[in-house]
Amino acid sequence: MERPSPSQTAALDLAALAQPHLSPVLGRYFEVSWSHGEGHRLYDTAGRSYLDFANGIAVTALGHRHPKVTAAIHAQVDRLIGPTAAIGYAEPVVRLAAAIAAEMPAPLDTVFFGNSGAEAIEGALKLARRVSGRPGIVAFQGGFHGRTFGAASVTSSNILYRRGYEPLLPGVHLLPFPAVYRDFGGDEERAVETCLAAVRRLFETTIPPDAVAAFLIEPVQGEGGYVPAPPAFLRGLRRIADEHGILLIVDEVQSGYGRTGRMWAFEHAGIVPDVVCLAKSIANGLPLSAIVSRRELQERWGKSAHGTTFGGNPVACAAGLAVLETIKAEGLVENAAAMGAELQAALRGLMARDERIGDVRGLGLMVGVEFVRDRRTREPDGALVDALLARCADEGLLVLSCGRDHNVVRFIPPLDVTRDEIGEAIGIFEGALRSLPSHPEAAGI
Repeated sequence: MERPSPSQTAALDLAALAQPHLSPVLGRYFEVSWSHGEGHRLYDTAGRSYLDFANGIAVTALGHRHPKVTAAIHAQVDRLIGPTAAIGYAEPVVRLAAAIAAEMPAPLDTVFFGNSGAEAIEGALKLARRVSGRPGIVAFQGGFHGRTFGAASVTSSNILYRRGYEPLLPGVHLLPFPAVYRDFGGDEERAVETCLAAVRRLFETTIPPDAVAAFLIEPVQGEGGYVPAPPAFLRGLRRIADEHGILLIVDEVQSGYGRTGRMWAFEHAGIVPDVVCLAKSIANGLPLSAIVSRRELQERWGKSAHGTTFGGNPVACAAGLAVLETIKAEGLVENAAAMGAELQAALRGLMARDERIGDVRGLGLMVGVEFVRDRRTREPDGALVDALLARCADEGLLVLSCGRDHNVVRFIPPLDVTRDEIGEAIGIFEGALRSLPSHPEAAGI
């Protein structure tokens, strides 16, 4: 039986109700009216289910209504809801800080809680400038770090996030990221050498290294196209940072919490950052973020040099404790590695059968499939991806796009995804792709 399109629902139309008063500024992948979630599926108001491999853009890492997380939330709601950071301490907050520190390599042992990934980035930039006494921030092209003013200043995954807001923060320098497939023809060694040379050239021509407070990088670019940084590049960046007393800030907002088959994506390179920014999966859907560093850095930052009203809410922190406990108890980092390998193998098999796929890449369950019009020229095919996302949703699979040209499909399954669910998703994805012509925009799709 053919599945009706989400746009054809005759049930409660939340998009129509939203139209008069809800801001049109926020972009949405779909115009679906959502009712509820259960496990790894979302349900619309017509009662149709969708296998959720989007997870609120890598937020609901344990799926929807996970029993342990839900129980922790209910227990804390009955005890204490409101923030208490300005007047003392709440038990879930203190315990979650200790639990996060226990998952970090030494000497990362001190946690500052906020509400969102952008807020964590803002705090990390403030920390770096104040502690170092230096103005310069070096970030990388294609990176996405948030939409608040400071975070937008270090973001360059899409011009839309910067247009009309300049002048942004001064002292920010954007350098090439080693995007091996897109910019270096698949030559990882050349990508690493070229991009490390760009760092040194910046120091020789534009800003001296003793004026740079921090490097900021995503170990796997998220919005920029699901592009892993080569381990050799991260190790080289760490060496340069050590040589010049520059802080290395790693943005693990999307890649952290076991997503890449390691607890933290930076572990793939065998490095230890100075500052780590966390959010998204940290509380499985509740607003929470964290800045993690060695204690000495935050002591030098200084009491009341930074603050928050809602950051470290007790309910969100109770959920965060349940998330970490579940990841450890159920071996979900290992599951992400194993299921990620199966997902990538299946997608590479599909790539071998369909020349519209130019690249399959990623780590663990953070996987990107890049679509091109021509494998030789690598011309991006964003129109095909737009049509493919819609067709997948029609057939009951939620996946999202990313990349500057929106030509990369990103798979972000829950960490506890099963082999059967991987198979179901691949079946829907392949069927949807086969149903589309090579140039759907020419066919009016």
